Amino acid sequence: MLNQASSGEKFICDAVYGCIVHKRLLDIVVNVFYDQNEKTLLKADRNQFVVVCYLAMFHLEDLGLEQFSRIIKSLDSSKMHKFLRFFFNVTNLTTWIQGEWSQIYDAAYVEHKWIAPLLRWRTEIEGLLDYLSKKTTKGRLPRKSPKKCTQPQEFDLTKPKPRPLPAPEAIPQQEKTKPVPASTHRAPKDQQRLEELKQKNHLKAQQGLYEANIQQFRCANPQKSEKTQNTMSLIQQNFDAKLKFDTVYSSGTPVTQKMNNIPIRLNTTAILREGALYNRQMEDELNRLERLMQGSNEPSAFLQWQKEMREKDLQKELAQVERRRLEGKISYEEALLARQRVLELNQHKAQLKKEETAELMRKYAEKRLREEEEMKELVQQVASGHKNSKAAKIKLHELKQRIVKEVSEQSRELLRQALEEAQAELSRKFELIRQIRAIESVPHNRHRFLDDTEAGGHELLCEMSLVELRERLARLREEEQREQEEKKHRILHEKQSRQQLLLEQLDIIAVRRTAAQHATAQKQEEKKKRLKLQEAATMDERVKALQKTLKLKQQERQNKESEKANVNRNKEMATQKVKSYIHEKQALEEQHWLELEQALERQVRRETSRRNTSSQIYGVTT
Repeated sequence: MLNQASSGEKFICDAVYGCIVHKRLLDIVVNVFYDQNEKTLLKADRNQFVVVCYLAMFHLEDLGLEQFSRIIKSLDSSKMHKFLRFFFNVTNLTTWIQGEWSQIYDAAYVEHKWIAPLLRWRTEIEGLLDYLSKKTTKGRLPRKSPKKCTQPQEFDLTKPKPRPLPAPEAIPQQEKTKPVPASTHRAPKDQQRLEELKQKNHLKAQQGLYEANIQQFRCANPQKSEKTQNTMSLIQQNFDAKLKFDTVYSSGTPVTQKMNNIPIRLNTTAILREGALYNRQMEDELNRLERLMQGSNEPSAFLQWQKEMREKDLQKELAQVERRRLEGKISYEEALLARQRVLELNQHKAQLKKEETAELMRKYAEKRLREEEEMKELVQQVASGHKNSKAAKIKLHELKQRIVKEVSEQSRELLRQALEEAQAELSRKFELIRQIRAIESVPHNRHRFLDDTEAGGHELLCEMSLVELRERLARLREEEQREQEEKKHRILHEKQSRQQLLLEQLDIIAVRRTAAQHATAQKQEEKKKRLKLQEAATMDERVKALQKTLKLKQQERQNKESEKANVNRNKEMATQKVKSYIHEKQALEEQHWLELEQALERQVRRETSRRNTSSQIYGVTT
């Protein structure tokens, strides 16, 4: 027994070691098997297939068919049947399995060591596969249903007749309402007449104005002389030259003296905020003076140098801003030119698309004609088929009658059951109402005397009598009145102190505003200097070059637009000429046909007159 246990453990260790060493060979077979049957297999069964594949490759001759069959039969029969049928398939072994293994080991070694023994064992494995297939099919056979036992039936006794249904209540018929008259939704005729009169008067006034504009004045010549027209044009040119539409309009800086004279009413928050700002500025100034008294340097020279450097930087920045503005205009002009090119290309594409759609519409019309012919043939076939459908209609009518009878019987049975349930429910409600009325008829004492000095008797810690409650409420009212009076005195004191603070802050604000006026005057002077720097920046060479390029781009775009306008004008003139030519041609044709009709009519009259005269002469001679 010990020897058998030790040999079994050794066999298991060898099998696990072999599966790890030959993992690449085994994974080739198992991976393809999972790819083909991935919907019916679990990942937990992968190790079983790896071990079975290893035993079939390396230990089938050592174990023998009997021992190998015992191992296979101990596992799931359906899964093992699928795997062995897949692994011992001749086409699989001789084609892709041999090719994949030959990439890892030598082809001759694979053929001699694994493929040939597996093919030799295949005939003996067929018996094992038959056994597994029978076992799987036997487990899938349906179970026989148990025989039905004899069930006793009730006696066919005479059933009581169902109670007749109560007569339905008559539904009250409502009186027919009068329809809404048609005049409600119709506009009145007076309004239409007024609109027509307005339109007529408007047309008459327009006609009178047109005639007055066309006709010349009878008392004097309205046209001005050539000298008067030249003088008026010179006056208009001088007036237009004074106007500068390209310049930037600016209303200028507002007058500070006028603004300061206007009284401004500040609220409390604005006064406190402005006072805090001025106090902070005053503290900064006092700190600066203290630092100067202690021996710190005066930063005036540094500030002057800093100001000059900032002016230079500002001048460079203004020049750069002007260059960027001009570059933006140039890019805008280039974008317009590109857009014109794109529009021309799109117009060409649209023309091609129109031609394609015309061709498709022609093909579609031909297809519709063919389909209409096919539909006509189909309608004829259907009409011939309708003649043979009378018998089928009769059968269908009989089937529907039989179904209606069955449904009516079922509905009667259901209605009888519903009536029985409603009667039982009504009797139960009557019994419940009778019990409630009996309970309500029992007399009980509802009067109770109240004592103000006694508590409610609920055995609570906060319980008190009505007299105690009134006393406590009176004390609470007195305390509340005292607190309100103290609060009024405190609010009055705070209001007086706040008004004093606001008056002090207003005095400080008035002093600081006078100082701020001098600062604004200095800032205006600096702003004038900055404008001069901006004018100097515009005279930069690079800016001039960009201005020249901008003018060239604008001129190019204007030339293209003028060419396009000329082309459009020529097209319109050509279309107008064609239309006028067609109109003239139609007029000439109508005139020609009219002349031919008149000539034919004259000829007919001559013939009739000639025939009349000849007949008269023939009568006289006879």
